[in-house]
Order: sequence, then structure tokens, then C-alpha cells
Amino acid sequence: MSTDEVAHRLGVATKTVYRLIDRGELRAFRIGRVIRLKSGDVEAYEASCEIRPGSLGH
Repeated sequence: MSTDEVAHRLGVATKTVYRLIDRGELRAFRIGRVIRLKSGDVEAYEASCEIRPGSLGH
């Protein structure tokens, strides 16, 4: 997946995707001049962001 596709899927800016990659929260690969992400890695990131009942602290 491209960084633009991931940003659209997550509902964030492309800059946020680059930040997540830089922090090591999302795995990415450089192929030539293009950065690609595996859909399975994006799915794993989404799962790690799941809100558990009672975890909001409101």
C-alpha cells in the first residue's frame, strides 16, 4: 500500500503516516524512491489502536 492509501484508510494526513513510520509504529519498506506498507501491518496497527471498555477514563 502507498502512504496515501494508508492515510486514507486510517483517516489521517499522509504526514501522520510518515510520523508513525518514523516512530516505528508502522513498518514500511522503501522500494526505489517509493515507500510501501503491507496491508497486514496496517491491520495490526489498527488492532493495536482498539479502545477497550473502561480505558477512556471519562
